Amino acid sequence: MLTLVQALDALMAGARQVSDVETIDTLVANGRVLAAPVTSALRVPPADNTAMDGYAVRAADVTAPGVRLPVSQRIPAGHVGTALAAGTAARIFTGGLIPPGADAVIMQEQCEADGDAVVIRHVPRAGEWVRRAGEDIEAGSVILPAGTRLTPQAVGLAASVGQATLDVTRRARVAVFFTGDELAMPGEPLKPGAIYNSNRYTLRGLLENLGCEVTDLGIVPDTLDATRDALRRAAAGNDVIITSGGVSVGEEDHVRPAVQAEGRLDLWQIAIKPGKPLAFGAVGETFFLGLPGNPVSSFVTFLLFVRPFLLRLQGVRDVAMRRLPLRADFDLPKGDRRNEFLRARLNAEGGLELFPNQSSGVLTSTVWGDGLIDNPPDHPIRRGDVVPFIPFQGLLD
Repeated sequence: MLTLVQALDALMAGARQVSDVETIDTLVANGRVLAAPVTSALRVPPADNTAMDGYAVRAADVTAPGVRLPVSQRIPAGHVGTALAAGTAARIFTGGLIPPGADAVIMQEQCEADGDAVVIRHVPRAGEWVRRAGEDIEAGSVILPAGTRLTPQAVGLAASVGQATLDVTRRARVAVFFTGDELAMPGEPLKPGAIYNSNRYTLRGLLENLGCEVTDLGIVPDTLDATRDALRRAAAGNDVIITSGGVSVGEEDHVRPAVQAEGRLDLWQIAIKPGKPLAFGAVGETFFLGLPGNPVSSFVTFLLFVRPFLLRLQGVRDVAMRRLPLRADFDLPKGDRRNEFLRARLNAEGGLELFPNQSSGVLTSTVWGDGLIDNPPDHPIRRGDVVPFIPFQGLLD
């Protein structure tokens, strides 16, 4: 069996970035991936301005508290003042342009209006409360590189330099289907031995959060012919096929032989828990990823393998997961022979608590938990040990 690193390296090496590029309105670009860098044509801010409501002055004119200066002009945001004469002050409001000659702003709380003048209670230094032109962005600088997955703040940054449209990679097209004669859909009566198909809901939500276009083929009967037919239909017009269930070694596990008959299987079985029976290959030109049927195994392998693969497919450069060193507030006397991913959550003391049942069928652990502890093979954990923690935050959107 391959290790986590070996399997992930194989997937990343096989990922072929979607080549189609779309130009879209910046207003609807949240969650998309930049196909080209965004370069600013202007400085931000474009001119020196004030960070505070107050009075713009020449610092040399205020050498001691109590200085009284006549107010020569009023400068709201969006207006341009005139040059500031020596020995005067300008009433100015946040965002207002610093008039020529002024080199400091004194906040209004440190001043007292006195008719047409102002009494200043604070001795400023040159540059105080002045936001310099270009201190955020210089003209000609790349503010967002290609491969950036756009967040709301990144979209705002693009808008701040006047970018009305953005070039982004086309959304990945993903077909999904689910195998297992025991599966039923919510709303249907449960026959003896049947279970509701939770994976359909979990995987579709994860794919939609990644911005994928999802084709859902539903539940496929547990036969080789039906599975092969579903693979052929899923391969038509899609970049990736994702299945859940049927990738183990049982007589009713038909996905692996179906993929081998319709295409190729490059990778199968990973030395991790939960999630050993993960498969990777292709059907024609369409990538194939087969996930385990157990709900936690399906969820964990999606986060560890499918998510970075789909992000790389859409052009994201940095797909590495964060691992935070955190304190274990529990004992695990014996580690598993495989690399184990333990569901855990943060407690009020900043440590990690372990969900008491780590079975691959206990989906409640994924809702209760804040993330996964990446525990190496045969590694016991003692209370107080520092362990690598992969938070769900950032992986589920």
